[in-house]
Amino acid sequence: MSFELIPAIDLLGGRVVRLSRGDYAAATVYDPDPGAVARRFAEAGAPRIHVVDLDAARSGERGNEASIRAVVAAAGAAPVQLGGGIRDLDGVKSAVALGVDRVVIGTAALRDPELVREAARLNPGRIVVGIDAREGHVAVEGWLETSETTALDMARRFEDAGVAAIVHTDIARDGMLTGPNLEATAQLAELVSIPVIVSGGVASLDDVKRAAALASRGVAGVIAGRALYTGDLDLDRALEAASCS
Repeated sequence: MSFELIPAIDLLGGRVVRLSRGDYAAATVYDPDPGAVARRFAEAGAPRIHVVDLDAARSGERGNEASIRAVVAAAGAAPVQLGGGIRDLDGVKSAVALGVDRVVIGTAALRDPELVREAARLNPGRIVVGIDAREGHVAVEGWLETSETTALDMARRFEDAGVAAIVHTDIARDGMLTGPNLEATAQLAELVSIPVIVSGGVASLDDVKRAAALASRGVAGVIAGRALYTGDLDLDRALEAASCS
Protein backbone atom coordinates (compact mmCIF):
# COMPACT_ATOMS: atom_id res chain seq x y z
CA MET A 1 0.00 0.00 0.00
CA SER A 2 1.32 3.46 -0.90
CA PHE A 3 1.65 5.97 1.94
CA GLU A 4 0.97 9.73 1.75
CA LEU A 5 2.19 12.68 3.79
CA ILE A 6 -0.76 15.08 3.60
CA PRO A 7 -0.32 18.70 4.74
CA ALA A 8 -3.38 20.33 6.31
CA ILE A 9 -4.98 23.73 5.93
CA ASP A 10 -7.58 24.59 8.57
CA LEU A 11 -9.76 27.57 7.71
CA LEU A 12 -11.39 29.90 10.21
CA GLY A 13 -12.70 33.24 9.03
CA GLY A 14 -10.83 32.84 5.74
CA ARG A 15 -7.47 32.48 7.45
CA VAL A 16 -5.17 29.51 8.01
CA VAL A 17 -5.28 28.53 11.68
CA ARG A 18 -4.67 25.60 13.99
CA LEU A 19 -6.72 24.73 17.04
CA SER A 20 -5.47 22.98 20.16
CA ARG A 21 -7.58 19.91 21.00
CA GLY A 22 -10.41 21.30 18.92
CA ASP A 23 -10.79 24.41 21.08
CA TYR A 24 -12.00 27.31 18.94
CA ALA A 25 -10.94 29.74 21.66
CA ALA A 26 -7.38 28.47 21.28
CA ALA A 27 -6.93 29.17 17.58
CA THR A 28 -3.53 30.32 16.34
CA VAL A 29 -3.49 32.22 13.05
CA TYR A 30 -0.57 31.18 10.84
CA ASP A 31 -1.34 32.81 7.49
CA PRO A 32 -4.04 35.14 6.11
CA ASP A 33 -3.63 33.70 2.59
CA PRO A 34 -4.77 30.05 2.24
CA GLY A 35 -3.96 30.03 -1.46
CA ALA A 36 -0.34 30.93 -0.84
CA VAL A 37 -0.05 28.14 1.71
CA ALA A 38 -1.55 25.62 -0.73
CA ARG A 39 0.87 26.75 -3.43
CA ARG A 40 3.86 26.16 -1.15
CA PHE A 41 2.61 22.69 -0.30
CA ALA A 42 1.93 21.80 -3.93
CA GLU A 43 5.28 23.11 -5.16
CA ALA A 44 7.01 20.97 -2.55
CA GLY A 45 5.35 17.91 -4.05
CA ALA A 46 2.52 17.19 -1.62
CA PRO A 47 0.45 14.32 -3.08
CA ARG A 48 -2.75 15.68 -1.53
CA ILE A 49 -3.88 18.63 0.61
CA HIS A 50 -6.33 18.25 3.48
CA VAL A 51 -8.63 21.24 4.11
CA VAL A 52 -10.99 21.68 7.05
CA ASP A 53 -13.63 24.41 7.09
CA LEU A 54 -13.77 25.03 10.84
CA ASP A 55 -16.55 27.59 10.54
CA ALA A 56 -18.78 25.06 8.77
CA ALA A 57 -17.82 22.31 11.22
CA ARG A 58 -19.08 24.43 14.08
CA SER A 59 -22.15 26.03 12.53
CA GLY A 60 -23.01 23.81 9.55
CA GLU A 61 -22.96 26.92 7.35
CA ARG A 62 -20.16 27.24 4.82
CA GLY A 63 -18.49 30.63 4.74
CA ASN A 64 -15.02 29.94 3.37
CA GLU A 65 -15.91 29.24 -0.26
CA ALA A 66 -13.56 31.88 -1.64
CA SER A 67 -10.67 30.52 0.40
CA ILE A 68 -11.42 26.93 -0.63
CA ARG A 69 -11.52 27.90 -4.29
CA ALA A 70 -8.21 29.70 -3.86
CA VAL A 71 -6.68 26.59 -2.29
CA VAL A 72 -7.93 24.36 -5.12
CA ALA A 73 -6.63 26.77 -7.77
CA ALA A 74 -3.25 27.14 -6.10
CA ALA A 75 -2.90 23.40 -5.48
CA GLY A 76 -2.86 22.71 -9.21
CA ALA A 77 -2.38 19.00 -9.82
CA ALA A 78 -2.37 18.18 -6.10
CA PRO A 79 -5.87 16.91 -5.22
CA VAL A 80 -7.67 18.57 -2.33
CA GLN A 81 -9.88 16.84 0.19
CA LEU A 82 -12.36 18.98 2.12
CA GLY A 83 -14.10 18.36 5.42
CA GLY A 84 -16.12 20.35 7.89
CA GLY A 85 -19.88 20.83 8.09
CA ILE A 86 -20.84 18.54 5.19
CA ARG A 87 -24.07 17.01 6.44
CA ASP A 88 -26.29 16.26 3.44
CA LEU A 89 -26.12 15.47 -0.27
CA ASP A 90 -26.45 19.14 -1.16
CA GLY A 91 -23.39 19.80 0.98
CA VAL A 92 -21.48 17.09 -0.85
CA LYS A 93 -22.57 18.51 -4.19
CA SER A 94 -21.55 22.02 -3.16
CA ALA A 95 -18.15 20.81 -2.00
CA VAL A 96 -17.53 18.99 -5.28
CA ALA A 97 -18.56 22.15 -7.14
CA LEU A 98 -15.73 23.99 -5.37
CA GLY A 99 -13.32 21.74 -7.23
CA VAL A 100 -12.22 19.40 -4.45
CA ASP A 101 -11.27 15.82 -5.24
CA ARG A 102 -12.53 14.20 -2.03
CA VAL A 103 -15.24 15.12 0.45
CA VAL A 104 -14.84 14.21 4.11
CA ILE A 105 -18.05 13.48 6.03
CA GLY A 106 -17.77 13.40 9.82
CA THR A 107 -20.74 14.32 12.02
CA ALA A 108 -23.28 13.24 9.41
CA ALA A 109 -21.54 9.88 8.98
CA LEU A 110 -22.40 9.06 12.59
CA ARG A 111 -25.95 10.37 12.51
CA ASP A 112 -26.94 9.41 8.97
CA PRO A 113 -24.90 6.45 7.65
CA GLU A 114 -27.16 6.20 4.59
CA LEU A 115 -25.97 9.64 3.53
CA VAL A 116 -22.43 8.27 3.26
CA ARG A 117 -23.60 5.28 1.26
CA GLU A 118 -25.58 7.40 -1.18
CA ALA A 119 -22.81 9.98 -1.48
CA ALA A 120 -20.28 7.22 -2.21
CA ARG A 121 -22.60 5.73 -4.82
CA LEU A 122 -23.00 9.09 -6.56
CA ASN A 123 -19.32 10.03 -6.20
CA PRO A 124 -17.23 6.84 -6.55
CA GLY A 125 -13.83 7.07 -4.88
CA ARG A 126 -14.45 10.60 -3.63
CA ILE A 127 -16.03 10.15 -0.21
CA VAL A 128 -13.96 9.92 2.97
CA VAL A 129 -15.33 9.25 6.45
CA GLY A 130 -13.88 11.42 9.19
CA ILE A 131 -13.73 9.72 12.59
CA ASP A 132 -12.68 12.14 15.29
CA ALA A 133 -12.21 10.30 18.57
CA ARG A 134 -11.99 11.44 22.16
CA GLU A 135 -10.87 8.57 24.41
CA GLY A 136 -11.96 6.12 21.72
CA HIS A 137 -15.45 7.56 21.22
CA VAL A 138 -16.62 9.56 18.23
CA ALA A 139 -16.90 13.33 18.68
CA VAL A 140 -19.17 15.44 16.48
CA GLU A 141 -20.31 19.02 15.82
CA GLY A 142 -16.78 20.38 15.43
CA TRP A 143 -15.67 18.18 18.36
CA LEU A 144 -18.07 19.95 20.71
CA GLU A 145 -20.02 16.76 21.55
CA THR A 146 -18.86 13.21 22.30
CA SER A 147 -21.08 10.23 21.40
CA GLU A 148 -21.34 6.73 22.85
CA THR A 149 -20.21 5.19 19.54
CA THR A 150 -16.66 3.85 19.36
CA ALA A 151 -14.36 4.65 16.46
CA LEU A 152 -14.25 0.98 15.47
CA ASP A 153 -18.03 0.57 15.49
CA MET A 154 -18.38 3.61 13.25
CA ALA A 155 -15.68 2.43 10.84
CA ARG A 156 -17.27 -0.98 10.48
CA ARG A 157 -20.56 0.59 9.39
CA PHE A 158 -18.94 1.60 6.12
CA GLU A 159 -17.00 -1.53 5.20
CA ASP A 160 -19.21 -2.13 2.16
CA ALA A 161 -20.09 1.49 1.37
CA GLY A 162 -17.32 2.13 -1.15
CA VAL A 163 -15.68 4.99 0.71
CA ALA A 164 -12.16 5.95 -0.35
CA ALA A 165 -10.62 6.24 3.11
CA ILE A 166 -11.10 6.99 6.78
CA VAL A 167 -9.38 9.92 8.49
CA HIS A 168 -8.86 8.97 12.13
CA THR A 169 -8.11 11.89 14.45
CA ASP A 170 -7.26 11.65 18.13
CA ILE A 171 -8.61 14.94 19.45
CA ALA A 172 -6.43 14.86 22.57
CA ARG A 173 -3.35 14.93 20.33
CA ASP A 174 -4.57 17.37 17.67
CA GLY A 175 -2.58 20.57 17.50
CA MET A 176 -0.57 19.65 20.59
CA LEU A 177 2.70 18.51 18.94
CA THR A 178 2.77 15.52 21.28
CA GLY A 179 2.92 12.80 18.62
CA PRO A 180 0.00 11.02 16.94
CA ASN A 181 -1.85 8.09 18.46
CA LEU A 182 -0.35 5.66 15.99
CA GLU A 183 -1.20 2.44 17.76
CA ALA A 184 -4.91 3.30 18.01
CA THR A 185 -4.97 4.15 14.31
CA ALA A 186 -3.05 1.01 13.34
CA GLN A 187 -5.40 -1.17 15.40
CA LEU A 188 -8.37 0.42 13.65
CA ALA A 189 -6.75 -0.05 10.24
CA GLU A 190 -6.11 -3.73 10.91
CA LEU A 191 -9.76 -4.34 11.78
CA VAL A 192 -11.33 -2.73 8.70
CA SER A 193 -10.66 -3.09 4.98
CA ILE A 194 -10.82 0.66 4.33
CA PRO A 195 -7.50 2.58 4.11
CA VAL A 196 -7.02 4.66 7.27
CA ILE A 197 -5.22 8.00 7.46
CA VAL A 198 -3.85 9.11 10.84
CA SER A 199 -4.34 12.68 11.99
CA GLY A 200 -3.61 14.70 15.11
CA GLY A 201 -0.40 15.44 16.97
CA VAL A 202 2.31 15.00 14.33
CA ALA A 203 5.30 16.83 15.80
CA SER A 204 8.46 15.59 14.10
CA LEU A 205 10.05 13.71 11.24
CA ASP A 206 10.22 10.67 13.50
CA ASP A 207 6.42 10.73 13.82
CA VAL A 208 6.13 10.61 10.03
CA LYS A 209 8.61 7.74 9.78
CA ARG A 210 6.80 5.77 12.48
CA ALA A 211 3.46 6.36 10.74
CA ALA A 212 4.87 5.30 7.37
CA ALA A 213 6.16 2.09 8.93
CA LEU A 214 2.52 1.17 9.61
CA ALA A 215 1.59 1.02 5.93
CA SER A 216 1.67 -2.77 6.06
CA ARG A 217 -1.00 -2.64 8.79
CA GLY A 218 -3.38 -0.60 6.63
CA VAL A 219 -2.36 2.95 7.52
CA ALA A 220 -2.48 4.82 4.22
CA GLY A 221 -1.18 8.23 5.21
CA VAL A 222 -0.59 10.86 7.85
CA ILE A 223 -1.93 14.40 8.02
CA ALA A 224 0.45 17.06 9.33
CA GLY A 225 -0.62 20.51 10.40
CA ARG A 226 0.80 22.68 13.16
CA ALA A 227 4.30 21.20 13.00
CA LEU A 228 4.62 22.35 9.39
CA TYR A 229 3.71 25.90 10.37
CA THR A 230 5.96 26.09 13.42
CA GLY A 231 8.95 24.62 11.58
CA ASP A 232 9.16 21.55 13.82
CA LEU A 233 8.57 19.45 10.70
CA ASP A 234 10.30 20.16 7.39
CA LEU A 235 7.89 19.40 4.54
CA ASP A 236 10.55 18.31 2.05
CA ARG A 237 12.07 15.82 4.49
CA ALA A 238 8.65 14.60 5.57
CA LEU A 239 7.60 13.96 1.97
CA GLU A 240 10.82 12.06 1.36
CA ALA A 241 10.30 9.94 4.47
CA ALA A 242 6.75 9.12 3.44
CA SER A 243 7.79 8.15 -0.08
CA CYS A 244 10.32 5.66 1.30
CA SER A 245 7.65 3.63 3.10
